[in-house]
Amino acid sequence: MPSYPSITALRAFEAVARLGSVTSAAREMHLTRSAISRQIAGLEESLGFTLTYRSGRNIELTTQGQRYASEARRSLQILLAAAHWESGPDITGKLIISCIPGLATYWLCRHIGEFQRLYPKLELDLRSPRTPDDTSNQEIDLFISYGEGHWPEMNVQRLMALQLYPVCSPGYLNRTAGLKNPAELLSHTLLHLANQTNWRVWLGANGVQNAQLGAGITFSDAHFVQSAALAGQGIALGDNMLSGDALARGQLVMPFDISIDAPRAYYFVTSPEKTERPDIQAFIRWLKEKFATEQSNWRQRGVGITG
Repeated sequence: MPSYPSITALRAFEAVARLGSVTSAAREMHLTRSAISRQIAGLEESLGFTLTYRSGRNIELTTQGQRYASEARRSLQILLAAAHWESGPDITGKLIISCIPGLATYWLCRHIGEFQRLYPKLELDLRSPRTPDDTSNQEIDLFISYGEGHWPEMNVQRLMALQLYPVCSPGYLNRTAGLKNPAELLSHTLLHLANQTNWRVWLGANGVQNAQLGAGITFSDAHFVQSAALAGQGIALGDNMLSGDALARGQLVMPFDISIDAPRAYYFVTSPEKTERPDIQAFIRWLKEKFATEQSNWRQRGVGITG
């Protein structure tokens, strides 16, 4: 009958499975290669089946090893989460958050100190993903991602619905002598995120069908798009999450007070094992409440944002 494995053995095996190397696992756990090998051998003995095998100079997982690695990772995450099960300002530990760069730069980084003051014993670690919808990094506790809401086997919660509308710097708008209707946008430099789709959708929804867009400027990240708009390089499509602060501060203006529903949105994404952690729930609660307050303030200041 299999016996309970040691936590060290589980951690050693999970590290080898994740990193694909005994040497890398040893480096991560600050152990020797032989110590890692002994831990895995002991784990195999307690389980009664083989987890790994040698393939040339590499180490591979058996079919059972692959299944067990997934369950071992899940178990370790549950144990790690248990360390966070405190409440209120006494929540301790470390919360690793992945947030897309645009939202982090233009909103979250301006306000995150407030959350730290509410939970002074909690260490925060803010990182950026490889792509706006990437949730593959297993070190991350909470993803703030941009997409259509489809992340299989993850817990997904929409942060808020988005509205898209044109934005530009006051200086750029002054140079245009004003824009009378959406069709006039076609004679200006349009700033695109990834491709021209969003602009085509917005123009089509506002009576400009089959628009022949100029070359414009395309950027890979919303951060770049908004930075270019702030610098007076053209007209971008902003949203009520990313552009609200800049509009309220007068750094951006809306040449038309016309918005459309965005096909994508910002979402909180977590693994099922971490979703109920008090630190994660506290952050989600704070961010939702903070942004609802901010949006109300923007309306009162005449920013003119709907949604």
